[in-house]
Amino acid sequence: MADKVTKIKLTAEGKKRYEMELNELKTVKRKEIAENLQSARAQGDLSENSEYDEAKNDQAKLEARIKELESILRNVEVIDESEINNEKVHIGSTVRVHDREFDEDVSYQIVGSSEADPFHGKISDESPVGKALLEKSVGDVVLVETPGGESQFVILEISM
Repeated sequence: MADKVTKIKLTAEGKKRYEMELNELKTVKRKEIAENLQSARAQGDLSENSEYDEAKNDQAKLEARIKELESILRNVEVIDESEINNEKVHIGSTVRVHDREFDEDVSYQIVGSSEADPFHGKISDESPVGKALLEKSVGDVVLVETPGGESQFVILEISM
């Protein structure tokens, strides 16, 4: 019985960023690391050559990231933003909420988990806040159970 492959949800922008990173790693970074390995190998005894060891570690990290990106792109499900309206929160939506605890307005873009970047306002649809906001509408009060306790948000605006 074959394992069911979990689709990775990405915005079109997120998919493009991963494709660009993969291209950069395969074309530029691989060449740089190959040159570093060649240079380190030319220094002689490899058993005590820390530069060679570091270059080999860099190569292993690079190849692991390439495999990870290839896997993501092989299993990607691009969110069709044309099918999304601003009536309810969906993956790809930008949501402006009023955080009642801190009495401030905050904006979040709801994205798939592999695109999440909380420091830039991109939260995963699987995070407590992201999950709680999904399918809600403007004016809804959303209660979110977080590790720090319960938070309340009022949805002010939904946009793309």
